[in-house]
Amino acid sequence: MDKKVTGIVAYLTIIGWLIAYLAGDKEGAKFHLNQALVLGICELVLYILNWIPIIRWFAWIISLALLVFWIMGLISACKEEEKPLPLIGGIKLLK
Repeated sequence: MDKKVTGIVAYLTIIGWLIAYLAGDKEGAKFHLNQALVLGICELVLYILNWIPIIRWFAWIISLALLVFWIMGLISACKEEEKPLPLIGGIKLLK
């Protein structure tokens, strides 16, 4: 897969991220691989927090924000731009 396709597939699901990481252009799409991984981890944490009734409404609001971030990241990958996502874009997990 080339850089653009790897970036797009990385945002689809966790399985898509794994496929992009294992079979795609890691160096070319490293930025989008990192952004998608951070976004996926945030979604996993929110899924766990959603089980706590007191903060369920707060987790729901953040889930909506993450949906917007996901759309922004996907559009950025389609345009082959490297725009960091708001709030979580500065987190680097992949080297």
